[in-house]
Amino acid sequence: MTTINLTADTFQDTVTGDGITLVDWWAGWCGPCMQFAPVYEAASERHPDITFAKIDTEAEQELSAAVQITSIPTLMAFRDGVLLYAQPGALPAEALDEIIGQVRQLDMDKIRREIAEQEAQSPEGVPDVPEASQN
Repeated sequence: MTTINLTADTFQDTVTGDGITLVDWWAGWCGPCMQFAPVYEAASERHPDITFAKIDTEAEQELSAAVQITSIPTLMAFRDGVLLYAQPGALPAEALDEIIGQVRQLDMDKIRREIAEQEAQSPEGVPDVPEASQN
């Protein structure tokens, strides 16, 4: 399978779908991004059951800002709509395959229970903290 290009219009539907989706945030001027590109493409050939997507941070600046991409390349791994991994840096093939293996092995029912427990324990809203007076 080859990689697909995502935009602000297609990002949400793609990452919230069933299965594993990897997203590579990149730019044409980024040397490490260009070094990572063939590693990512080769992984897409080895793992045809995974959706491999790319987002050009130059073309999708608003989306990149909304997701708080501050360094590229950044790799994100989603499974069944849950963000499980997000780290900047070009990876060697072995490290990318290790991440894929870890994402495959996760018990998603357990992950969803943990997320629900965390959400149940977090406060509904954080009260505004008054600014310190400047005397």
